[in-house]
This record gives sequence, C-alpha cells and structure tokens, in this order.
Amino acid sequence: MDVRDISFGTVVLLQTSTGLSVNVFLLLFYIHLISFSHRISSSDLIYTHLALANTIIFFTCGISETISAWGGRNFLGGIGCKIILYIYRVSRGLVICTTCLLSIFQAITISPGTSRWAGVKSKLHKCIVPSFVFFWVLNLLIDINTLIYAADPQNSTSVCITYDLNYCSIIILSTEVALVNAIFLSGRDLIFVVIMSMASGYMVIVLHRHHRQVRHLHRPILSPRQMPEVRAAKRVIVLVTLYVLLYSRQSIMLSVLLNMKEKSPLLVKAHQLLAFTFSSVCPFLVIYSDRRVRILWKRESPVHKVDLS
Repeated sequence: MDVRDISFGTVVLLQTSTGLSVNVFLLLFYIHLISFSHRISSSDLIYTHLALANTIIFFTCGISETISAWGGRNFLGGIGCKIILYIYRVSRGLVICTTCLLSIFQAITISPGTSRWAGVKSKLHKCIVPSFVFFWVLNLLIDINTLIYAADPQNSTSVCITYDLNYCSIIILSTEVALVNAIFLSGRDLIFVVIMSMASGYMVIVLHRHHRQVRHLHRPILSPRQMPEVRAAKRVIVLVTLYVLLYSRQSIMLSVLLNMKEKSPLLVKAHQLLAFTFSSVCPFLVIYSDRRVRILWKRESPVHKVDLS
C-alpha cells in the first residue's frame, strides 16, 4: 500500500468509527428516553428509527468499505456480498423515508391550528409506527433485486460490471434490466426527496409568517428562536437541506462514474467517502440541537461534578 492508500484507509476508518459510535450513542439515548417516558414522543420515535438506519449502514457497508480500504478483497464471498449490499440498500432507503417522515411530521406540527391540518395533528402520533412498517416492507421489496445482481469481485470479462466495490460487484446482463432497476430506485428516491423538499419549504413559509407576527411584540415572554417547535423545525430544515444536497451530489457523481470508460481512482474514492456523509453528520446535528443531550453531557462531565461539590 502506498501513502495515498494508507491516507484513504485512515480517513475511511475514522469516518466509519466516528459515525458508528455517534449513531449508536444516539440510538441508545432515544431508546432510554422512550423506555422511561410516560408519554412517548413521536419525534423521539422518528429520530430513533433514523439512528437505527444510520447504524445499520455503518455496520454493513461502512465496515466493509473500511476493510476494503486496508487491502481486503473478496472477504465476504458471494452470499456475504448479497446479504451485506441488500441490507445496506434497505437501510439507505429507510434513511430517506424516515427523513421524509420527519419533515412531514414537523411541518404538520408547526402548522397553524386553524389550518386544514388541525384535525390531523391529534391523530398524527398513531401513524408513526405504521409508517415504519410500510417503509420496511417498501424497501425490502424494491431492493430485493440486489440479491440477484450482487456478487463477489469479478475478474471475468464475460459479464458487464456496472460498479466494482473491491469487496463486491454489481453486475447486469442487459441494458434493459439496468434501466428498469434505475427507474425503480431513482423513482423511489425522487418521490421522497420532492415530498421532503415541499414539507421543508412549507416550514420555511410558516416560520417566516410567525416571525413577522411576533416581531412587533415588546419583550415577549419567550423568544421565537427559543420556542421548542421553532427549534425543531429549523433542525429538520437543516437535515433535509443537507440530505437533498448530498443526494444530488451522489446521483451526479454515480452517473458520471457509470458512464466513464476508464474510472478515475480518485473520483471513485471520493464517491465512497462522501456516500456516508449524511449518516455521519446527521447525528451530530441532532445532538447539537437537542437540549436533553447537552444536559446529559453536563451531568456526566467531571468538571460539572466538581462544581457541584
């Protein structure tokens, strides 16, 4: 391994270990809140499911990418490749579905009480768990073709290798099959991206109207920026914006890679690194914006314990 390979392997290792650790922490944190809470928060359920999907991504493709970056190849075998890539694709679909659900939930939550969504608010919490079940079934069915086209690294030129991951390959036998597969996967992603973008746009409009209504008040009891629903809405808008930008980047870069006759190693490595950016950054944004996590950190901090004594 040369210096570039070692540097790339180190970056992948740091990204995977950090992303996996933070997502596991966030997952356990929300599970603890839900377990000991008298009233389960719908938003906590959604963040728990999002952390679970991100954790699965790092446990499957993240660890595999790390081993591959340090020289591992064909360590999964054919069956292992199919299982790992299938679970990764399903969890990736769960991330986009859950982020979309989060944006819809927050948009309805901050909508005015006199709007058409007023009657939906009281029933919204009953739809969370059924939505999770629907997302799992949907993605398990859509990504089932991964079990057919995923295989161990191929050295033969008799098959058309659309993408080589070093530890696994995705192969197709005809362009028609590749087109149908692309339509299904891109269609799912595009639908959810459009929905979450519309929900975020609606939240921006509601927050702008709210700001205009309260700015004439003198010394309000609670600043609009400090209101829990406003903070939550801004957090969701940032998450959705980040996802849309990263999804656009990934789609463009993947299209370029698939249409290149000679793939640039640097471009391939950059694509692999950026593929986990949302799952790595997402938990930090959630932790930073959730006051309960900061309170927990202060309680466990040694400096804080000294001050109390």
